[in-house]
Amino acid sequence: MNGLDWAVLIGYFGVMVAIGVWSHKRVDDVSDFFTAGGKMPWWLSGISHHMSGYSAVMFTGYAGIAYTYGVTSFVTWSFPIALGVAIGSKLFAPRINRLRSRLHVASPLEYLKNRYDLKTQQALAWSGMLLKIVDVGAKWAAIATLLSVFTGISLNQGILITGAITAVYCTIGGLWADALTELGQFVIQLLAGVAMFVAVVLKLDDKGIGFFGAWDEPELKGHGEPLVGPYGTVFLLAFLFIKLFEYNGGMLNQAQRYMATANAREAERSARLSAALWLVWPVVLFFPMWMSPLLVQSQKPDGSDSYGLMTEQLLPHGLLGLVIVGFFSHTMAMCSSDANAIAAVFTRDCAPVVWRRARTWSEGQGLRVARITTVVFLGLSMAAATQVNSPAFKDIITVVIKWVAGLMGPMAIPMMLGLLRPFRRSGPTAALTSWSMGLLAFWLVNYPINWNVDGGVPLQYQVSIPLAVSLVLYILIGFLKPEDTPERLAIIERINTDGDDSSSGGAAAAVPEPRDDAAVRGAVPAKDL
Repeated sequence: MNGLDWAVLIGYFGVMVAIGVWSHKRVDDVSDFFTAGGKMPWWLSGISHHMSGYSAVMFTGYAGIAYTYGVTSFVTWSFPIALGVAIGSKLFAPRINRLRSRLHVASPLEYLKNRYDLKTQQALAWSGMLLKIVDVGAKWAAIATLLSVFTGISLNQGILITGAITAVYCTIGGLWADALTELGQFVIQLLAGVAMFVAVVLKLDDKGIGFFGAWDEPELKGHGEPLVGPYGTVFLLAFLFIKLFEYNGGMLNQAQRYMATANAREAERSARLSAALWLVWPVVLFFPMWMSPLLVQSQKPDGSDSYGLMTEQLLPHGLLGLVIVGFFSHTMAMCSSDANAIAAVFTRDCAPVVWRRARTWSEGQGLRVARITTVVFLGLSMAAATQVNSPAFKDIITVVIKWVAGLMGPMAIPMMLGLLRPFRRSGPTAALTSWSMGLLAFWLVNYPINWNVDGGVPLQYQVSIPLAVSLVLYILIGFLKPEDTPERLAIIERINTDGDDSSSGGAAAAVPEPRDDAAVRGAVPAKDL
């Protein structure tokens, strides 16, 4: 990097902070901070939903997969996301929007107190927050790894720089700041991605390698196969189910994008836009990674530095700075949206249970706590980032695929399937058993069983078995022990049908009261039963 690249990078950070300051004026209460008051246009929500699913892991971990295996990086990652979000545009997006517009909640998990009970909600909330700390930690480590390639600064310094800048704009501006910065980041990503695509095509031409003829080169032997290595058919099917839940709300931050639109129809349009972007745009981003074995020699066994090395070699200064900004934009988009989602869960769902004073917070107090929680979450995730590549977590892609994907099913299934009428019989027993046994299955498959199997348990089973256990138990227990009380059925009906209030902003109350089963029985007005 030279002075021009640094100027582009510093200018980008300045714009992100400025957007946060401007967005601060649009945040008057917790509803604005967490769901944009239900006033976000569908197209902005769709772009924000798409951008909040990226991070620098694509340019490190998945770049390594592309370098080693080729197109399977697209077939087993972005394609399942595109298909999952497309399905979710009908199945989940409208219902998640009604959580805000009809039930007037500000956290995606807030409705679980009434849909199941308080214990179920707390189990999913606390475990989800812990998983997010690890997940976002991997994202900080990914961007710091790239930054070290270009600047030579240490991993911890890179984590501190990116985390601090993100903390400023997302803490003061809330979801509005996240969405507006993600719009700017989308434009940056578009310019940077096209620049890298063109640079690789020109370099291949200089080497006498045609656009399509590249696949016949010895270095790319087998790289055109859709399913290779550990990424086989079982892995693809498992990832499709995982991404169906994860990218439609299971990881919470995407659920907020659906909640932020004015009504269920707008949420559906938002999801369709995001699905289309996931199907088309990653091909442009992945193409240089697929060609990387022809252009660079990775210095790391997993190939995670290949994209960074290729960028340094192919792009002139200025454009290099723009691509580096693109790396930052991916990671900051995802991490800031995650921080906002976790702040919503803690402020709305957890604090009132563990702290009596939280039950009487005013709007102003709730907003201040939300901002403090955002900073604390970012700090914890940055601390977790320093442990990536340690014996506990191993490398970045292991954290993202094994830990996050493997644990997603047990945490998301009760939340997501609880929205749907066909699963109305599944109550607290089904939800808690599904969650706990799924976590147990994850531990057994990844540790005791893995240690005693020659060569270890294949990755596809590490991520699919916890999901399968949770799904089967949730459905089976709901059938054997139905808990579809009139109150719970009323909640499901409100989520599945539009009413006069379906297009209203629906500001959330400052802080919800924790409820036990008795409180749940009185939670739904008689006119809705």
